Amino acid sequence: MRLRSGWLLAALCLGAAFPLLWYAAWEGSRGASRGSSFSKLTAPCGRKMIKVTRETVGNDLDTYQHQLLELRQRLLYAEKENSKRSHELSSVLGEIKHIVAKRINLTTNHTDGMKVLNVTGKLPMHLTNLYYYLPHLREYEDAIIPNIVIGQQRTGVSLVMGIPTVKREKQSYLMSTLHSLLYGLSEKQKNDCVIIIFVAEVNAEYVNSVAESVKTSFPREVQSGLLEIISPPASYYPDLSNLKKTFGDSEDRVRWRTKQNLDYSFLMLYAQPKGTFYLQLEDDIIAKPDYIQSIENFAAEQSQEWMVLEFSQLGFIGKLFKTEDLPLIVEFFVMFYKDKPIDWLLDHLFWVKVCNPEKNAAHCEKEKARLRIRAKPSLFQHMGLHSSLSGKIQNLKDKDFGRSVLHKAHNNPPAKLHTSLRIYQQYTLENVYEGKGYFWATAPVAGDYISFTFLKPLKVEKYYFRSGNMDYPGDILYDTTVEVLPADEAVRKGLVNYTATKDGYLKIGAFENGIAEGSIDLSVGEILAIRLLVNSDSPVWAILSEVLIKMSEN
Repeated sequence: MRLRSGWLLAALCLGAAFPLLWYAAWEGSRGASRGSSFSKLTAPCGRKMIKVTRETVGNDLDTYQHQLLELRQRLLYAEKENSKRSHELSSVLGEIKHIVAKRINLTTNHTDGMKVLNVTGKLPMHLTNLYYYLPHLREYEDAIIPNIVIGQQRTGVSLVMGIPTVKREKQSYLMSTLHSLLYGLSEKQKNDCVIIIFVAEVNAEYVNSVAESVKTSFPREVQSGLLEIISPPASYYPDLSNLKKTFGDSEDRVRWRTKQNLDYSFLMLYAQPKGTFYLQLEDDIIAKPDYIQSIENFAAEQSQEWMVLEFSQLGFIGKLFKTEDLPLIVEFFVMFYKDKPIDWLLDHLFWVKVCNPEKNAAHCEKEKARLRIRAKPSLFQHMGLHSSLSGKIQNLKDKDFGRSVLHKAHNNPPAKLHTSLRIYQQYTLENVYEGKGYFWATAPVAGDYISFTFLKPLKVEKYYFRSGNMDYPGDILYDTTVEVLPADEAVRKGLVNYTATKDGYLKIGAFENGIAEGSIDLSVGEILAIRLLVNSDSPVWAILSEVLIKMSEN
């Protein structure tokens, strides 16, 4: 490129010299004309003078003709060289246009990718900068476009929750985490949030197996758009084989935490345009039943500008961000993704924003506390024992979480209680019915039941049964129906809108995601009993943590 620039400069110099040379030749011609006129004026002075003058003029003409010929040859040569340089300059300009077009295509592809992610308006600066920090992305057009395995592309919600998950060697906690997060959510809350499960693996078979498990366990949530599952393209990840070991960490740990930083960044990029707030979670936690309402209340109480509200003291669990801040946060993470763990990087970002190097550490901590505000008690608890890092045991507990509420008491009518399930230790059916504790039994099989037989016929207005609890959110009743036994046999036979069993019970409801609730139509009349019937074998134990049978006041 430097050589071509030199040729271009020479051509430009010759082009600039050409007018000067032309002017000199023109002046020479005028001089010759003046010499001829001069000979006429001096004719009277004598023939000798005329002869000398003519000889001088002739010599001058010869000289000028020679100079003009030489100038013509030089101009022809210059024209030839100029044509050659012009051709080379055109080639250089062509290369420049090619480079510019390539970069425009990268930006266009990037913008198209963001359309998939429901981002509108101008291309965010942080996405452009990704190519500087992750230069390998330039080679792939779709490196930051997720594979949307499950999703209805829900947007415009108040709360977006992100859960990264990877394949674990020992045990997966994802389903229990989802049960805990969905436990007790109202319909309004379900319609105003979205939970994104980011399967941070490139093995399609494993990703699809997770998707199938989620669809099987949470069909309504998937169909409504409450749950989404995405995975990254393999081209998103750079080469992680030659990372510098720091802080005494092993090569495996450095690779694990580096990939984790990239996983969080990818998930945040996808979540950013979907809602107002983003809640960072992990795949091995449990949540308090009222966590969404508690988050809303705490956020509304804040009078100062903040960057993160913390609802757990552990790692990167329970961190709430404004989605408008995510571009800056992601860019900072990606700048230093090889250097430190994600929670350290977040702390460094706060230091950069508010700490004065001329002040002491106590002043810095005070300033950072204005940006990161801690809520107590904690709303999320870490429950996983086996870390996603192979071979690591991580028995971390948040001391500010407090004791879990494992059952809820109600004033139920007197009844005789029966079950075919095998009760575990002291966790009897009487415990949950009387509000003293919860019922716990080994894995149910098809035909197992739990029955509540009233001491006299009752008019029941509504019922509510909750299975599982905060400590064991996965121990729920699957494929279980709610049945009632009308006191009047004639009424029972006349209710053709209900499916009847051989022993006279009517099916009025079923468990979904561990909960069965509903009202009993007045046409059913008084009832003698309510029964929970298991229709197929369950892979897990069963907990009944709440029973409400509300009698009609009429």
